[in-house]
Amino acid sequence: MTKYMQIANDIRNNIVKGILKPNDQLPFEKDLCEKYDASKMTVKKALDILVTQGLIVKRRGSGTFVKSISNADMNKLVISNQFRGLTALYSNQKVSSEVLTFEVVPSSEIVRNKLQLENEDFVYNILRVRYVDGAPTVMEHMYMPIALIPGLKRKNATESIYSYIEGDLGYKIQSSHRAISVRKSNELEQSKLKLEVNDPVAVVEQVAYLENGVAFEYSISVHRYDNFLFETVIVI
Repeated sequence: MTKYMQIANDIRNNIVKGILKPNDQLPFEKDLCEKYDASKMTVKKALDILVTQGLIVKRRGSGTFVKSISNADMNKLVISNQFRGLTALYSNQKVSSEVLTFEVVPSSEIVRNKLQLENEDFVYNILRVRYVDGAPTVMEHMYMPIALIPGLKRKNATESIYSYIEGDLGYKIQSSHRAISVRKSNELEQSKLKLEVNDPVAVVEQVAYLENGVAFEYSISVHRYDNFLFETVIVI
């Protein structure tokens, strides 16, 4: 993950968690440079991302402030933050990946249906294990259309794929549809996630969408039972 995306994710998480509240002033750029051990250009790029996302505002002569966000917009922000991936959610911790499979294959019927693809469309088939501070947390099996996500490399899969999509390709990830279930773990999951026989896992099936409504990912993520939390916001 690029340094500027890491900084942007950390500040965004602080806003979501309420550590930074509406109208709070952010530290000056020179102080952020020291805090994140980053150049002025890197910090500026991170702040520009947050300005574009409508989370902060720069006031000439005064500094940078958290934007006054309505409850409805904050609800959307909380939800959107949940599907930005582990690297964004755990911005203050080390997130790494073990890539088990990285290949381009013809799309299967179920993948075509989920991603609304044509018969001959090819997809990335990615299977990886994600670690947080060295601890195995989730096993992800992902499919993405190569025509929509060009240039994805195995190296990107060892880091943050979402950062590549937003930072390198310039797309904006907007939403996802999820189905969550629980079942017993299988042998591969027990081996890779360090589980005992018959330990349960939480399974998240997801179709993720870009800002223009196009589906870019179909994935099945298998989470350790003791490190999975699902949060939702219900607005009446």
